Amino acid sequence: MHDGRNRAAIRPGMRVRIVLKKDQRSGHLTEGEVKDILTSSSYHPHGIKVRLTDGQVGRVKEIVE
Repeated sequence: MHDGRNRAAIRPGMRVRIVLKKDQRSGHLTEGEVKDILTSSSYHPHGIKVRLTDGQVGRVKEIVE
């Protein structure tokens, strides 16, 4: 299981688990498919920010193999 802090590991179409802004306190993860990668830097300590195909935006915590 890879984490979502390196941009190079994330591609559109991948299944990922993200934490939404509203879930940052609880740590609840939302699973979905990556549509767009929103973080421009190659690394982010809290996870690369992505938009899922359903429009939800959050930081990648896990990449689903």
